[in-house]
Amino acid sequence: MEMRYVGGPTAVLEIGGVRLLTDPTFDPPGDYPIGQRVLTKTGGPAFGPDGAGPVDAVLLSHDHHPDNLDRAGRDYLAAAPLVLSTASAAERVGPPVRALPNWEHVELPRPDGGVLRITSVPAQHGPDGSEHLVGEVTGFALSGDGLPTVYVSGDNASLDVVRAIASRLGPVDVAVLFAGAARTPLIEGANLTLSSDDVVEAAGLLGARHVVPLHFEHWAHFSQGRDTLAAALAPLGERARLLAPGERITLV
Repeated sequence: MEMRYVGGPTAVLEIGGVRLLTDPTFDPPGDYPIGQRVLTKTGGPAFGPDGAGPVDAVLLSHDHHPDNLDRAGRDYLAAAPLVLSTASAAERVGPPVRALPNWEHVELPRPDGGVLRITSVPAQHGPDGSEHLVGEVTGFALSGDGLPTVYVSGDNASLDVVRAIASRLGPVDVAVLFAGAARTPLIEGANLTLSSDDVVEAAGLLGARHVVPLHFEHWAHFSQGRDTLAAALAPLGERARLLAPGERITLV
């Protein structure tokens, strides 16, 4: 498995010869309205859509927040052969977004003749009881014969959700965890994504061999960032990788 970090929640994943992109965000820094609120982007992507290149599928945790899908990201979706996301996203965006309910899966062909299985897994974008405020989100699990098992959390803030996923997936090879302890006036004082300490605990719950945080920088509503993650992840040693924008790594 190879991974290249674009910025924010966006990364290119290559696994078993299949290319995937998480939550496309390619817009420049600036203010981005969301309802009566504004999210402020403080840093741009390491490269644009052309640098990401064509992919076999986009893994979209949700469509209704500009820090997970922005204007340039929507243009990218329009040219993608397949976008997997929530039922709400499929209704709002339309083709090529396809709803993938929790624990259902699709299989994509691999160049070697096998398949990559992509399974939708639960995610909770805030504290218990906040779903009507934060909206529907999803995460993903990737697997296949001879391939590592990869968990992509999406915007999940619940360790109970991670426990439930771990109980069904078993140990994972790579945990791609959206972090940053995002906070907005929508729910005062509550984390909308995992904190740095939560990332470490989630890695333990998942038995992850490798841990790669995403979505922890480039937006003003993150209450934690690279420094707090580096400190929290230090005890994990080489198991944890805190990527620089544009960096490409081989994990398994």
